[in-house]
Amino acid sequence: MTDAAAIHDRFRERSFIIDEAFATALQIMLALEKPLLVEGPAGVGKTESAKVLAEVLGTELIRLQCYEGLDAMSALYEWNYPRQMLHARLSEADGSSLDEREAYMFSERFLLKRPLLDAITRGRSPVLLIDEVDRADEAFEAFLLEVLAEWQVTIPELGTIRARHKPHVIVTSNRTRELSDALRRRCLFLWLPYPSLAQEIEILHARVPGLSDRLARQIALLMQALRKLPLQKAPGVAESLDWALALMSLHRDHLDARTLEQTLGCVLKVHEDRGVLAEHHAALEPILGDAPATLTAGGYGLDTDFGFGSVSAPRG
Repeated sequence: MTDAAAIHDRFRERSFIIDEAFATALQIMLALEKPLLVEGPAGVGKTESAKVLAEVLGTELIRLQCYEGLDAMSALYEWNYPRQMLHARLSEADGSSLDEREAYMFSERFLLKRPLLDAITRGRSPVLLIDEVDRADEAFEAFLLEVLAEWQVTIPELGTIRARHKPHVIVTSNRTRELSDALRRRCLFLWLPYPSLAQEIEILHARVPGLSDRLARQIALLMQALRKLPLQKAPGVAESLDWALALMSLHRDHLDARTLEQTLGCVLKVHEDRGVLAEHHAALEPILGDAPATLTAGGYGLDTDFGFGSVSAPRG
């Protein structure tokens, strides 16, 4: 599997829809053995794409979840101190010297590998997901840059450990802070936006078998409209899929105003966003019920109607 078309098809077989740009970026990442930095809004499939890539390649997924305060040791390794202390007590009477006991206690037997060290010591190349790198601080980013450049780490008690097989690296960011130029230069780059109307309908059908065409269209149209509102947290594809599954579990075959109100918790995750929706509810009404979908919220026109009619209206 080396070309973009094969990657596209293998992802589709796993119900993950990617476009040609994404498939090509993955092809180049694998060919050049360089990290791929994937940025975009939350909920568009950045993390899930790494999981699917591991399945496609038939290899392990190793995930480093970044967070504020993450340091190098937490990402690399730590010593199993309880086991070391137990061994120290048990070995006091076995006649071994202090140097011998120390060398044994600081061997790989007592080493706990964290994601980065685990990734470079695997027998075959895993997929290493460095998730939400923008949540970590700049000091960790500088350390990460060194690891990605050299693919080796130094453990004082053991020496330098080099990767036998380079991991396939996907780095994700939601842009909560700006990443350094050095990290960006080290990586290939892909911006993953919200899907178009046609893409979202395709995603819904791929991930939610049995979803009717009518309901998939309504969900996708409403999502397109909601993302154009000034919400604190715009819904992503993950919310679209949750919504579709929820509606199917309720045996709904279409969306109307009452069903929208009942299931709004699948879509809007901030209380204040309900007030924003209420202000623009009139513009959403043509998408609901039996009326043809002709309007989108707030008077924002989509680039194309994808065969579903006009999608613009005066701002309410």
